[in-house]
Amino acid sequence: MSKALTEHLKYYGELGVAGVSRDPAWRRRTEPEAASVSAATGDPDEAPTGGDTGAPSVAVAAVDLPALSADEALAALQIEIGPQCLRCKLCELGRTQVVYGVGSSKARLMFVGEAPGEDEDKKGEPFVGRAGQLLTKIIEAISLTREQVYIANVIKCRPPGNRNPEPDEVATCEPFLFRQIEIIQPRVVVALGKFAAQSLLRSTEPITRLRGREFEFHGATLIPTFHPAYLLRNPPAKREVWEDMKKVRALLLAEQRP
Repeated sequence: MSKALTEHLKYYGELGVAGVSRDPAWRRRTEPEAASVSAATGDPDEAPTGGDTGAPSVAVAAVDLPALSADEALAALQIEIGPQCLRCKLCELGRTQVVYGVGSSKARLMFVGEAPGEDEDKKGEPFVGRAGQLLTKIIEAISLTREQVYIANVIKCRPPGNRNPEPDEVATCEPFLFRQIEIIQPRVVVALGKFAAQSLLRSTEPITRLRGREFEFHGATLIPTFHPAYLLRNPPAKREVWEDMKKVRALLLAEQRP
């Protein structure tokens, strides 16, 4: 499927289509509308050149794009990011590979951490070390499996020495996380730890003040809680995380009721 998606994206790239979205409104955009959005966001990759290149312009509305399934959209996004992303300085600071995300494209529950650690950087999958094993137990405690949820990080490459991601790294990478959320459309997003919670909520409040509360976020309910790595160092905090996960379970159950 990766080869087919690569050819698919290459074909529409040659037509001047810069990306894809599952939103039907995206397929109805006209070229002037797309240009105005680019100008507003300041995206140099999509901004109009302002000069006549002599090539015929291509209106997006004239292209009959097939609707992508969630699986296809996630795969297309992974191809767009690439296996060895060069968009920020982390590519030169010792990371092994991009750690994209894992789980179900139909997940009603999504977990967002800070960044890959050493184990994740080696394997290419988020939350596979000791903290990841604890996260798996937390997921199973609310009668779900890793395969039924989706797990990702704010940034997709390991910072050197597992330091906190820096603002320029977050600014470069988090749009891909937001697109994952847009594609999956989870009912609940759990922010794991201080950094993830503060980044998603654009907040400077400590995690001790953010956890225990619920926030509206991109059409979902966001619940901040402690990071599993913190729980390994502070086992008594597991009780508070369990209280948070009971809220998660209640939200998911409420959605199922007629």
